[in-house]
Parts: sequence; C-alpha cells; structure tokens
Amino acid sequence: MKTFITGATGVIGRKVVPRLIRAGHGVTAIGRSPESRRALEAAGARAVDVSLFDAAGLARAVAGHDTVVNLATHMPSSIWKMFLPGAWRENDRIRREGSANLVNAAIATHATRFIQESFAPIYADGADRWLDESWPAKPVSYNRSIVDAERSAERFTTAGGTGIVLRFAAFYGPDDFARAFVNAVKKGWSPLAGSPDAFFSSVAHDDAASAVLAALSARAGTYNVTDDEPLRRRDYVGTIADLVGVRSVKYTPRWVARLMGSLGELMSRSLRMSNEKLKRETGWKPSFPSAREGWREAFSALAPLARPAAGERLDREGAKRRRAL
Repeated sequence: MKTFITGATGVIGRKVVPRLIRAGHGVTAIGRSPESRRALEAAGARAVDVSLFDAAGLARAVAGHDTVVNLATHMPSSIWKMFLPGAWRENDRIRREGSANLVNAAIATHATRFIQESFAPIYADGADRWLDESWPAKPVSYNRSIVDAERSAERFTTAGGTGIVLRFAAFYGPDDFARAFVNAVKKGWSPLAGSPDAFFSSVAHDDAASAVLAALSARAGTYNVTDDEPLRRRDYVGTIADLVGVRSVKYTPRWVARLMGSLGELMSRSLRMSNEKLKRETGWKPSFPSAREGWREAFSALAPLARPAAGERLDREGAKRRRAL
C-alpha cells in the first residue's frame, strides 16, 4: 500500500512513519525543510516539499497513493502561548484550507482512504459520564476549525472513499510540553484548568501512533483515541507530583479559568472519553491503561528533570538531618 502523510515530523507523525514502513507501506511524507526531508529519507520514506495551500502541487504529490494521512498541525510553542488567540491562526488555516485541499487531491487522484487527525476536547462537558463519539460537540473559537477538518474527511466518504476522523485525547510523552507540565507541578501548581474532580482524557504518544495504523482497517467514521481509564485531574496531576516528590499541588481557581476566556472554559471541561468503538472496530488497545502507567515511562525519559528532582529531595532530607543535629 502506498501512503501519503502530512505532519510526518510532528510528535505523532515521526512515530507513525517508521511504523508504516515496517508494515510494508511505501511512504511519501511532506518535509518543509532540508533537515526534515533528510530525516524522513533516513527513516526510509520518500520526502517531498509541498504546501498544503498549493492545491495543484498537492494533487501531483498525492497521485498514485492509496491512503492519505493528515496529521498536520501548527501548535503554539508553549502551554502559556496557547491562550493567545493569534497563536492558533496558522493551525486554523491548516485545518480549514489545508485539509480541504488535501481531500480534494485525494478524491481527484482516486485514493481510497483518508485519515484526519482531530482533537477530542471538542466535546461538551460530560461530568462523570462516559463519552462516546455520539456525545454532542461544543467547539469554541479556539477549536472551531476542527469541525471544518472533520467535514473534509466526511466529504471524502461521501465521494465514495473511506474517511476516518481520529479524535485524539490530550497527548503526553517526553517532549517540551511534558517538561513544562512537570516544571509547573514541581513548583506546586497544576497546569490543568478545571475542578480537581473533573475527568481529563489523555493518550500516550506511542499509543496515538499505533491508533493511526489501526485506522487503516477501520470503517468510515469518527473514533476516540484515548487511554482506557481517563483520570480525574487530581489523580492525573497527583501522578506527576508523586514522580517529582511534591506533596501537594494547588489547582487553578475557577475564576482564573473564566479569565482565560473560551479556551479556559474548553480546557476546564470534564471529559471521560471512551475508546470502545476503536477497540471494537480494529482491535487496537493502548499499551498504557491510564496516564498513571504512561507518565512513569514518559518521566523516565525526561532524565534531566528526573535527576534534579531526586537531588532536591536528598538535599531537603540532608538539611533536615543537619537541623536535627
């Protein structure tokens, strides 16, 4: 099978590409810089430089491929920049125009399958309920473009192909966002807005990547990609607090979340997502049942953070002993 992939050098894409190649796919991937193209070619993919906003160029690049996987995003560079509306402008354009152009190219060149990444926190607050793919969507200004990207995939199905939407829960793994998250917890603060009792759905990087491959055998439709057991925020943040040796964490007051505007409201929602549909349809199963297990492995890969945390604990214990003497 020949597969065309965008977002191939992103957090999930760079894990998907080698999996596709090991599975025997001929992979063509977009690389917008010489460095990224060299990395893709070293992994065994054919690298091309084409813009998602170049409709004619996309049609030429996609021609001859059976499957198109769209993982392209443009995320803000830090957790805190996420709250700046302008930081999402390019991401919105990718989801609106880029996804539409890519679907047009896939239809015109007779691809048979189109997989579109999406973001599960599009769902309305569900309190303690288990949320499947039929739960009402309630996008805000920051993520309304997700609806456009999903409609593009649905249009591919309407045209006779198999359009798949993967609604990913919040990613976690050893990356810069994890470092920022851990550093906040080390200082005694939760980076997560919302009540400590609200549910937070997440999925490890590797499990998200394996879900993309599982979607190659799925029927058309929308699928949640999340851990088996979403955690309440106090348990999610508490897992990281235990890893760094922090006894208590302060949570963001509700009035602060309101000051964050629509994104604060979005990120405060309680989302206890179910992955049963994807598991039933494809046999996919996350390697980590919950973030309790997944964060332990992610944290071990953040050695520069792990060592100081241990050292700080020893220093505190030594200081206590010296004071006792």
